[in-house]
Amino acid sequence: MSRSVPVVPALVLALVLTACSGGGHGTSGAGGVHGTPGGSGVRDPYFPKTGNGGYDVTHYDLKLAYDPGTRHLTGTAGITARATKDLSAFDLDLKGLDVRAVTVEGRDARWNRAGQELTVRPQDDLDDGETFRVTVRYAGTPVTITDPDRSKEGWLPTTDGALALGEPTGSMAWFPGNHHPSDKATYDIAVTVPKPLKAIANGELTAETSTDNRTTFTWHTAEPMASYVATVAIGRYDVARSTTDDGLPVYVAVDPERTEASRAVLAKIPEAMEWAEYNFGPYPFSSTGAIVDRADDVGYALETQSRPVFPDVPDTETLVHELVHQWYGDSVTPKTWRDMWLNEGFATYAEWLWAEDHGGDSTQKTFDALYDGDYFDSKEANEAIWAFPPARPSSAAHISDAPVYWRGAMVLHKIRQTVGDDTFYDIIQGWAAAHRHGNADTAEFTAYVEEKAPGKDFSGIWEDWLYGDGKPAHR
Repeated sequence: MSRSVPVVPALVLALVLTACSGGGHGTSGAGGVHGTPGGSGVRDPYFPKTGNGGYDVTHYDLKLAYDPGTRHLTGTAGITARATKDLSAFDLDLKGLDVRAVTVEGRDARWNRAGQELTVRPQDDLDDGETFRVTVRYAGTPVTITDPDRSKEGWLPTTDGALALGEPTGSMAWFPGNHHPSDKATYDIAVTVPKPLKAIANGELTAETSTDNRTTFTWHTAEPMASYVATVAIGRYDVARSTTDDGLPVYVAVDPERTEASRAVLAKIPEAMEWAEYNFGPYPFSSTGAIVDRADDVGYALETQSRPVFPDVPDTETLVHELVHQWYGDSVTPKTWRDMWLNEGFATYAEWLWAEDHGGDSTQKTFDALYDGDYFDSKEANEAIWAFPPARPSSAAHISDAPVYWRGAMVLHKIRQTVGDDTFYDIIQGWAAAHRHGNADTAEFTAYVEEKAPGKDFSGIWEDWLYGDGKPAHR
């Protein structure tokens, strides 16, 4: 990214489901009740109610239809998951929208709504290790969510369509799921829209079919993806398809009013990808590209997987930032929102490296300007990077604040100073390879650095730069 009501516990819900709305009135299997409800959150330190316990999603099959004129969304979510415990009930995250029906393994299931929790009780308990499919039919006007930091996410209407953005909790505004970065899955997303609009999503376009006055665009993402980097962009777009020199498909969709202004910067995608692979290792996905829209309410770009979203024409640094997130954030995804600096510190440092390699300031000069308080135009902005340590944001409202980006990048520069360029690039490339398509946290990163640079003392970096309060006494 580049930017600056209590719910009823699942156990209580499971006990009262007989009095609640929802289809299906079966009882548990012949063996009697043996499962317990899954958790209604994964106790993330900043967003404790996001995500759910008791199962792991492996695939989302989303079929959506949207009418921009009425702002009405109709959806069917087919979710394939594996139970990680014996389950009598489980939760999905869904904010707003009206649930019409829920089935588990093709049989009607009881369900209940409480806040963002959709609690589902299948007719038969699910066994630990069992793979199951839940289907949710839903409709309504999707909501726009205001983050703790006051930014907008979720479903964002635009002049000619809509833009779905998910960091950190917005994806639950347009489909039910296990909406925490620790649970990644593959995706099929089919979106039906009125002609002549287009619908862009992650991955590869596998089908485009038209009937009467509507077109369905079907997209497939084969690599695991956290829900917060899933996207749908609906509107009028100029679409350009190409490939990089090594054959990687590039799919770019641009609002027609931004096509000419964005042409030069988007033409740099192949160059930026080649540079990023040289520095960070093999690209982790099967296509790349960008979406450039006109989204006045969105004050940030977002690293939506394989196809970053820009609310207006980006500059080169922002383009590089979001493309490098494909390695750090999208492929190597944080285990919790506390670990955001592993996304933003890496992508910000990539901007410094790009400048260093393309005639701009050296990374050392950028580091020194930040430390000396000379980088930003205002005293407040220069002081803001010391507000809290990057690995310990002060609250959910601050996980995207300056220390996470700028001081996070300074941590990486301190590592580079300590180990030298050869080992530093071995570390950042190895980190991307070791956790490719997975999740990792800060403790794993510091342990990895120490393992790859034996004999080096990182205690001062960890204590003063990564976890320490205030400005370190020495640069």
